[in-house]
Amino acid sequence: MKRHFLNRPENAVEEALEGFALTHAGSVRYDKEAQLVTRAVPARDKVGLVSGGGSGHEPLHAGFVGTGMLDVAVPGALFASPTALQVHEGTVAADSGRGVVQIVKNYTGDVLNFQIAQELAGDQAVKTETVLVDDDLATDTGDDVGGPGRRGTAAVLMVEKICGAAAEAGAPLADVGALGRRVASRARSLSLALEPGTHPGESAPSFTLPSDEVELGVGIHGERGTGRIPFTTADELIAQLVDPLTEALALHAGHGVIALVNGLGGASQLELDIAARAVHHRLADRGITVVRSLVGTYITSLDMHGVSVSLLPTEDDLLPLWDAPVRTPALTW
Repeated sequence: MKRHFLNRPENAVEEALEGFALTHAGSVRYDKEAQLVTRAVPARDKVGLVSGGGSGHEPLHAGFVGTGMLDVAVPGALFASPTALQVHEGTVAADSGRGVVQIVKNYTGDVLNFQIAQELAGDQAVKTETVLVDDDLATDTGDDVGGPGRRGTAAVLMVEKICGAAAEAGAPLADVGALGRRVASRARSLSLALEPGTHPGESAPSFTLPSDEVELGVGIHGERGTGRIPFTTADELIAQLVDPLTEALALHAGHGVIALVNGLGGASQLELDIAARAVHHRLADRGITVVRSLVGTYITSLDMHGVSVSLLPTEDDLLPLWDAPVRTPALTW
């Protein structure tokens, strides 16, 4: 039986946000009525950045509110989109007079509610740009197939970091939006899980997985993958992520990438560092250089024991933005 540190499951998100804000009181504020996380000291005279989505992915998105990244995070219920009104309030709160970039992961509820919020913001003369993040290679069915398209997963961190740096440097609204769309169009991610996650208050995981198999292509809402592969060594498992990514991005010898090795909630830092080693070596075998890397637990699926790898081919103007200072509860350099 799975046990959790809970009071009442229905209060888990609200209590977690309150605890998060109390812990980082010098950096963020939690508006309980509007259900928003904002910077403790709102930024002035810059393009605002707002993002959000269902809870259960912590530290995403609230953990990335701060200098060099988001101005406002809009958390929904567990694995559920925030409401259009929430997003609207967050968009208005992020505006300091130069407009707001809405960064949206590609899920139907998120897309719909951010679109409505954009229309409401326009009614109040708040200019907006939208960046849709759709990086999940596991759900890439090709351009000729209908449906929602690729899911938005860990590459949203890359978009938020790079757009945040550009906004902090004073870039105009249209430029920040175009930059975010370029990063989103170039980044791809792929995940696998050794064990599924379990919803707070539930005793059973979201799906069952034999001990000798691995779920390949899982989503960040506890979704099952696109197939199962035999459990094997870390190097061989990570190759199952890196090889499809390099092929999808048409990477070859001489290319450089920013690599994100992300824990899905239940993987230890020791495991993630072993996975990062495998990513570096697998890419090096192809003559591809990891120019920058980030390894840790950033975009989770509750306590899923798994890992995702995201790759973003480097371009001359992206590295200074990636390297620019950032100060948030979950990411600082």
